[in-house]
Amino acid sequence: MILEALGAVLLGLGASWAALQRLPHRLPSRRLVLTAGPLGAVFGAILTHAALGPGHVVATLVGAVVVGAVLLSLLLRPAGHVLRRPMPS
Repeated sequence: MILEALGAVLLGLGASWAALQRLPHRLPSRRLVLTAGPLGAVFGAILTHAALGPGHVVATLVGAVVVGAVLLSLLLRPAGHVLRRPMPS
């Protein structure tokens, strides 16, 4: 479990770094992104490990990356300024 958690942290950091490289203008502060990725990945690893049980290392790491990516996607801001018109009544 320790190696799974360490792998999840490294994968979460990698996902955070990739997100900061690709979408820096749509993300909040660097510190928040570099913290949220690994925390989401560790939570995903714990959740997947609890659901599948021991012995499923690859599936646990896949679950970690998926949950970490979902958490990072929640930090994204809209791409541009969208002009919103009021709905006609």
